[in-house]
Amino acid sequence: MVQELAYRWQPIQKAKSLGLKGWIRNRPDGDVDAILQGEETAVMDMIDWMRKGPPHAVVRNVSVQWSFPVNLFEDFRIRGY
Repeated sequence: MVQELAYRWQPIQKAKSLGLKGWIRNRPDGDVDAILQGEETAVMDMIDWMRKGPPHAVVRNVSVQWSFPVNLFEDFRIRGY
């Protein structure tokens, strides 16, 4: 759970630098959802980064659910709820 509006902007740059695809969005309750697609090591690096968050973000919890790899995304972007 992340209660920080700017939280989803900085992950876009981080995800792109890792070559990841997918999306990130703010939920109405203030939490943030993300789907990551890419090499396992890059996904793990991104998850580690998300656990810390950008400066001034308060990360209370990161929940990870793995799925079988599929190529659904062409880039990494902000998605509306």
